[in-house]
Amino acid sequence: MSSSQGKLKPSSSELDLDRPNIEDYLPSGASIHEPHGKLHLRDLLDISPILTEAAGAIVDDSFTRCFKSNPPEPWNWNVYLFPLWCFGVVFRYMILFPLRALVLTIGWIIFLSCFIPVHFLLKGNDALRKKLERVLVELICSFFVASWTGVVKYHGPRPSMRPKQVFVANHTSMIDFIILEQMTAFAVIMQKHPGWVGLLQSTILESVGCIWFNRSEAKDREIVARKLRDHSQGADNNPLLIFPEGTCVNNQYSVMFKKGAFELGCTVCPVAIKYNKIFVDAFWNSRKQSFTMHLLQLMTSWAVVCDVWYLEPQNLRPGETPIEFAERVRDIISVRAGLKKVPWDGYLKYSRPSPKHRERKQQSFAESVLRRLEEK
Repeated sequence: MSSSQGKLKPSSSELDLDRPNIEDYLPSGASIHEPHGKLHLRDLLDISPILTEAAGAIVDDSFTRCFKSNPPEPWNWNVYLFPLWCFGVVFRYMILFPLRALVLTIGWIIFLSCFIPVHFLLKGNDALRKKLERVLVELICSFFVASWTGVVKYHGPRPSMRPKQVFVANHTSMIDFIILEQMTAFAVIMQKHPGWVGLLQSTILESVGCIWFNRSEAKDREIVARKLRDHSQGADNNPLLIFPEGTCVNNQYSVMFKKGAFELGCTVCPVAIKYNKIFVDAFWNSRKQSFTMHLLQLMTSWAVVCDVWYLEPQNLRPGETPIEFAERVRDIISVRAGLKKVPWDGYLKYSRPSPKHRERKQQSFAESVLRRLEEK
């Protein structure tokens, strides 16, 4: 029994990371503590940290907070400000949005009129074709950023094409890729999407070496891992960009990094992305909003304000595992972007907890009850 307890007992620091303080949600003067006396069933329930954690999860758990959009604070609360707010709505939707749509339309016309001839007429000259396609992809991404009145400040040296290096960044929205792509034509690893986004993935973006996968297909993981290794070894390939969180997070938290990018034997270049939410929340909640509606939200806002930091490259240290390496890089990105680290796997958003996780929580609950019985 003691050996199993040693294996399954979670550390106190791990429990503290995602256990809210329930007393913060009680009325003033109330308390969850009761004086010592005869043991009752309610005593066992009150002292159980597992039930305390469960009650806190119902109120405000740290996992759900990672994927929650924060609505803007209302400021049109009096007769003086309300007319200004109405003027702003009319200006954004009736003037700014049509102008931005026109800019994006012109961008697509220029892009397609150049990309189609380059892609089909220069197939015999791969080096020149790839170079021109990279420039054109950067151009259309610049038009996208202009259509949001994007104010993006880049810090650090611009990425270059070198073998055996991979760039990793925190992930808030698919526009992360667009913002980074307008400066450097990355080959990105991304979930395969349906609709017009999927059409762009399978046609235009494949020209810069992007790799697509499907989370529900186990075979895709092996294929993607092999493609990653092959791509990272090529000296003429576009820089490889990976979002190791595997899902969009609301730019306030950082979930666990997948280790795939950190076991390639390559130099890892961290990239920190931080959005200023003064005009719009750039977080894309794909379960509640299509990417088309997300773009419309950005195009009808005042501006998208963002900072991008290209941080110092990192290498695997002697004796360091890929998981430890991933956590160290996550620390660097989180500190630079001002993100709170949480011990969650972002893929839990798409699946139910595993039996091992449930058994661990059940074992912890049983131990807390037994300790209380021994005290009595």
